[in-house]
Amino acid sequence: MHKTKPISLSMALLPILFLISLLSLNVYYYGDDSLSGANQMTLLLSGAFCAVLAVIQGTSWTSILEGIKKSISDALPALLILLLIGALAGTWLISGIVPAMIYYGLQIVNPTYFLIAACIVSAVISLATGSSWSTIATIGVALLGIGKALGMSEAMVAGAIISGAYFGDKMSPLSDTTNLAPAVAGTDLITHIRYMTYTTVPSIIITLIIFLFLGFNLESQSSANDINMILVAIESKFIISPWLFIVPAAVIFLIVKKVPAIPALFAGTLLGGLAAILFQTEIITELGAGNNYFQSSFISLMDAMSRDVSIVTENAMINELLSTGGMFGMLNTIWLIICAMCFGGAMEASGFLNKLSSSLMKMATNSASLVATTTGTCIFFNVTASDQYLAIIVPGKMFAESFKGKGLAPENLSRTLEDSGTVTSVLIPWNTCGATQAGVLGVSTLAYLPFCFFNIISPFMTMLYAIIGIKIRKIKA
Repeated sequence: MHKTKPISLSMALLPILFLISLLSLNVYYYGDDSLSGANQMTLLLSGAFCAVLAVIQGTSWTSILEGIKKSISDALPALLILLLIGALAGTWLISGIVPAMIYYGLQIVNPTYFLIAACIVSAVISLATGSSWSTIATIGVALLGIGKALGMSEAMVAGAIISGAYFGDKMSPLSDTTNLAPAVAGTDLITHIRYMTYTTVPSIIITLIIFLFLGFNLESQSSANDINMILVAIESKFIISPWLFIVPAAVIFLIVKKVPAIPALFAGTLLGGLAAILFQTEIITELGAGNNYFQSSFISLMDAMSRDVSIVTENAMINELLSTGGMFGMLNTIWLIICAMCFGGAMEASGFLNKLSSSLMKMATNSASLVATTTGTCIFFNVTASDQYLAIIVPGKMFAESFKGKGLAPENLSRTLEDSGTVTSVLIPWNTCGATQAGVLGVSTLAYLPFCFFNIISPFMTMLYAIIGIKIRKIKA
């Protein structure tokens, strides 16, 4: 039996440096296409490199494998949600739900104010549902379609959608991360949300101002004639009716009623299929190509939920919007997440993550540096462990006593965890959140990252407050 050798900081850093080096080569050689396989292989190679170092240090392969299995197991709910999002996107397309959102949206949205409107709408829906993922997968997809039809940058529109969705997610009492952060830090939910407003509200205000400024300085590439052509193309293929919105309203209602995401999305998928059968008989007949309507319905719904489906119109501009990959379209993202979990599991089982985090704790000498170190640690776990829940739980446990030791109330910690752990997860391409939103929206993480202003500003805002010394609550005597 091998004895585990003491782990040095340089040893613990080696897998990280190896990962960063290979990822840099991927970006250089593949660009946006790096998510199609290169990044997955890089994560596996980095995990293997970590495992070799761990075995040399005396960690057994069995322990490493168990760590990887646990890491993947923790990500399974996210993987199931991804598959259901793919299926939901398929039935909501052929039912006319997403086309109807695009149709009505193009008639009421002014291109100048579209970015700020997309951010606000996403924030309101996410606040009501407590789920950034569900918001982006439903309303977000429709908003992206409207933005593309208006000739706007997909990356910019995705940034506005994600910024609003994560603001609403952070401030909603229904959100899992909003409940997780105070539970880990040792405070209550209402105190946590109230205390978050000090940093979150200024961050979203700055974000909205930036999007408003960008809107005034953007010129829509689509003329009124182009938009009319898109409307005509949608009308020529779909029965457009406000009744279609009953389905997304039902999904939002289920989530507000705290129905878990998986059954809520599954219900939304089935309702979308039912709406397709009732409203879009021509689409069903065209896609199903069966001998009777029952056969056509069965074939078209199965195809929409499981694989690539495209609805072709005479307008080439709208054809790109009327396509979906179903569950099959999510497999590349699932592949990425599994590989990321392999790397994160190996890092945790080897003890390398613990060594890195304990080294970071030594940097916290005062209140400001403690908040800054916690922020950095949350981001570090989002990069290395590839999971926002670990980026909240582990730093929360690590720094709870340190915050208490410096006389800081636990809501200081819970706010820092959310301002840095929750919102930055979507900015990491191989993180479960970053990979998911890139897959759902069809926009690479590195492309939308510069426009996720809320997610970028939030960790800096919480550190600024700590440095200036405002809104830093002390433990009551």
